[in-house]
Amino acid sequence: MSGRARLTLCSAAATLMASCALLPLVEPATWLLQAAFLLAIQSGVGVATRRVPLARPLTVAVQALVTLVLLTLVFAREYAFAGVVPGPEAFRHFGDLLQTGADDVGRYAIPAPLSDGIRLMVIGGVLVIGLAVDTLAVTYRNAAPAGLPLLALYSVAAGLSDGAADWLWFLVAAAGYLLLLLAEGRERLSQWGRVFGGAPRGPGEQPGPVAPVRTGRRIGVAALGVALVVPLLPLPAIQGGLLDGAGAGVGAGNGSGGTISAVNPLVSLRDSLNVDEDRTVLTLRTNTSNISDMYLRIVSLDDFDGTTWKPSKRHIVAVPDDFPSPTGLGATVKRTEVTTRIAAAEGYSQDWLPMPYPPSGVQINGNWRYEPVGMTLVGDHGQNTSGKTYQVTSLDVQPTAEQLASAPKPPGSIERDFTKVPDSLPTVVAQRAEEITKGATSDYEKAVKLQDYFAVTGGFEYDTEVEVGSGPGAIARFLRDKQGFCVHFSFAMAAMARTLGIPARVAVGFAPGSPQADGSVAVGLKDAHAWPELYFEGVGWTRFEPTPTRGTTPTYTLPETSGDALPELPQATRSADAAPSTEPSASTSCSADDKKLEGCAGALPLDPTEQDGGGAPWYQLAGWTLLGFSALAVPLLPMLWRLRRRSVRLASAQHSAAAGAPPGRQPDDSGGPAVLLDVPPHEAGTAAAGHVLAVWRELTDTAWDYGIEPDEALTPRRAAARIVRIGELDDTVARSVHRVAGAVEQVLYAPEPRAETGLADEVRAVRAALRERVGWRTRVRAVVAPRSAIRAVWDLSDRWTALKASWTARLTALVRRPSGQQSG
Repeated sequence: MSGRARLTLCSAAATLMASCALLPLVEPATWLLQAAFLLAIQSGVGVATRRVPLARPLTVAVQALVTLVLLTLVFAREYAFAGVVPGPEAFRHFGDLLQTGADDVGRYAIPAPLSDGIRLMVIGGVLVIGLAVDTLAVTYRNAAPAGLPLLALYSVAAGLSDGAADWLWFLVAAAGYLLLLLAEGRERLSQWGRVFGGAPRGPGEQPGPVAPVRTGRRIGVAALGVALVVPLLPLPAIQGGLLDGAGAGVGAGNGSGGTISAVNPLVSLRDSLNVDEDRTVLTLRTNTSNISDMYLRIVSLDDFDGTTWKPSKRHIVAVPDDFPSPTGLGATVKRTEVTTRIAAAEGYSQDWLPMPYPPSGVQINGNWRYEPVGMTLVGDHGQNTSGKTYQVTSLDVQPTAEQLASAPKPPGSIERDFTKVPDSLPTVVAQRAEEITKGATSDYEKAVKLQDYFAVTGGFEYDTEVEVGSGPGAIARFLRDKQGFCVHFSFAMAAMARTLGIPARVAVGFAPGSPQADGSVAVGLKDAHAWPELYFEGVGWTRFEPTPTRGTTPTYTLPETSGDALPELPQATRSADAAPSTEPSASTSCSADDKKLEGCAGALPLDPTEQDGGGAPWYQLAGWTLLGFSALAVPLLPMLWRLRRRSVRLASAQHSAAAGAPPGRQPDDSGGPAVLLDVPPHEAGTAAAGHVLAVWRELTDTAWDYGIEPDEALTPRRAAARIVRIGELDDTVARSVHRVAGAVEQVLYAPEPRAETGLADEVRAVRAALRERVGWRTRVRAVVAPRSAIRAVWDLSDRWTALKASWTARLTALVRRPSGQQSG
């Protein structure tokens, strides 16, 4: 492997090693294999273009063009011309994907699902960084600045990651950069001769000189060790610096507000609640007559760091046919099975499936996975809810106040995982919770008192315009200022419940929507909601509603309530267009009188799309990528072969003239075995003949490319005169042609052949003169589809014939009987 090829390989390896820092941010990690495959193609194109060779800017341009084509094949094949050439539609699709990816990055917790937008951002970013590293380290031969794009890639990942293995990704990225520096240093040293490897020494001998490469390795390893060990030392730290976070929370605000951070991983509730015009995102039909409890749950947030709530990292499995019974639900609690058919609007691209809780079964097409702890469904391989229609079977659990009040202590695993409170939580939160629940005799009574404090007696105001705050004191500020919206109320109540030893988590989804005249229920963006869920053994996870004027208060938290006699309930929260429509829904034909699911089965048919609609498998994408690359590369092969052949021929002439070719076996104009235009080596005389004849072949091929076909029957002198005559060359250029022809005759027939100087410059002058005398079509063809490229086919044919003759001779020698051997 040549030094330049080795440097290219190390460049790609360094990029991939730095991109490993992104692995904790996105799941699954299949994107790394796709990025490695595309990066290998990008690097291979760089190797080919540098071998031609092309000018450095052209090399970078070709690599960038191939990278764009590869991204088009993978992400925008349906929007490109012939599936390869990106047009306006493809670029528009790229913009949409990047916008979606940016939205997903802002919405999801780490690790984020591998949506199409995030996949484009990650893979495209790796390819851009890889192109920058390859350009600096290989094309421009300056590996040290190539560390800047690698540092940028690692810094983005390190700034977002909060895992304990960050040191490992730093070690991998730094090792990749060190590998690149060592490869570049070795390649530079090799230009001065054989790389010194250090002299061996026997036992008892004095140490000799150390190889520079080995010294570089030792220095690099020592530097990595220092970089890993120093941060662990108890050194003084600078507080409040540029990289010092404003607090533990994650949010869009500056921390000046009096509320907790309003960030959750799936939907920006504040933005949804503050939209200027409400938009229906879900339409549902259900066979229950009571829609006031029809909350659509998306995901549960159970990891509390003192400022924000986010989903814990959970294992996902295939969607079961029948869901298991909800955790903690006993046989004595009354329940009713409810069937709901839900249609998501086009453009509502939610990766988690909104469902009533607890679900017992789902019928939906597409690629979905099941998270058992939260009993939620999440899209796989970019699957989302846009345009989906699905059916959910769920349980309407109806516990009584007595059942909740008499609930036994929760299991140890539930209590351990769902009552964790970080030390950074201000003590005033626990103190206020004790004050509010003073006198309560059960966890149920404590939960009801917390709910009433926020919703009724505490003097809190519902306000979606409150600035988002952050930091460990955010909950305390919220309790002081008493202003916020559903996220703040649910976060605060769940945190207080945990300080009291009650298992708690936060659910995110939609409050009950608005009934329509046709019997359906419309759920809009303004119905986005968050509420706390508290665990009671024998009942399971139970909803509470602390947000004033939002949602509905659960019947089991109202006074004098039993499971058989239901009090009059408050109306479900309305959207901005909450007034029931007087016209039938445009998307259904179900009558207003028929409100049962069975009577409206045709109104919302299940999505007919196939089950594997989440995208083509990776091997199909790889096949399309190779096909597109071949479709792009094959038409350019004649041009690339011709550029390479010209470079080798003229470079051989310059080498021969400058240094004098050593005697012995000579390369031909393609870098292969000696082929001196069918002239035997003993007739050529010296090695100089090969270089001169290569220049002559380049001159005749150049004339052929510009329309002057060669005549192999002519002597060099007559062939030169023919080129001058047909090409209408002036005297200066004619002398250049005849000088090359004279050099050919000299090396062929002189007793002591010698190489002439400046023959390569003569050929370049002839090529420039021929180019000026032809039209633009001939010029384009001479570059893109040169006539002399047919020699590549002839060379392959000759080599194939020689190979067959060689193998035939070997086989004949194997089966031939030795002389004098008797048969039988």
